[in-house]
Amino acid sequence: MRHRLAGLNTVLVLLPISVLAQATVEGRVELPKSHSPPVMVKRYEIVTRSGGVLSTQPPLAVVYLVGSFPKPSSPPMRQIAQKDLTFVPSLLPVQVGTRVEFPNLDDTYHSIFSYSPAKRFDLGRYRPEERPIPSQVFDTPGLVTLRCDIHDHMRGLILVLDTPYFVVTDADGRFRLSKLPSGHYMLKAWIDSKTTREQSVQLTGGETLHVDFP
Repeated sequence: MRHRLAGLNTVLVLLPISVLAQATVEGRVELPKSHSPPVMVKRYEIVTRSGGVLSTQPPLAVVYLVGSFPKPSSPPMRQIAQKDLTFVPSLLPVQVGTRVEFPNLDDTYHSIFSYSPAKRFDLGRYRPEERPIPSQVFDTPGLVTLRCDIHDHMRGLILVLDTPYFVVTDADGRFRLSKLPSGHYMLKAWIDSKTTREQSVQLTGGETLHVDFP
């Protein structure tokens, strides 16, 4: 649309409502104290705590928005690698319908499987050069525990969520979740396999809401 103002040609740009309506939530999740020595490498190791609770060490959380959102036009693709006999990353949140590849970056066989109700599978033994890279589609919400049939100490977690809006906190519990739709929603913080906190939020386009999970 063009208008002539004071002898100048001016172009009026109309932005989509979805762009104008984006909101942001930021804050901090109070994480449990780590019971392990400081990790000297940049990776997180899944451990089993008392009562069979699974969490990362050092602790992390996944913050996500709950609501009725449209499904992606094409299935998302993510990866969890096996490197140095660990899962990298060891905690991966994904949207329902995501295909996750499991590349082997070690100079040895791996055999990834899960007995979790949200996804049961067994990839069998495979080498680093295996092509196509073994993968699975995660189509049911819930927590999936990954293990290796060859290396019993290996643990990994996939948190399957029915939302496209999620983020992993840093080691201090800080998070920032952006490009959110306006409206009234429930904001949740997954902390471990038995602890999820939630708060009701009202999001307004163009504004940043501060939310803490004590």
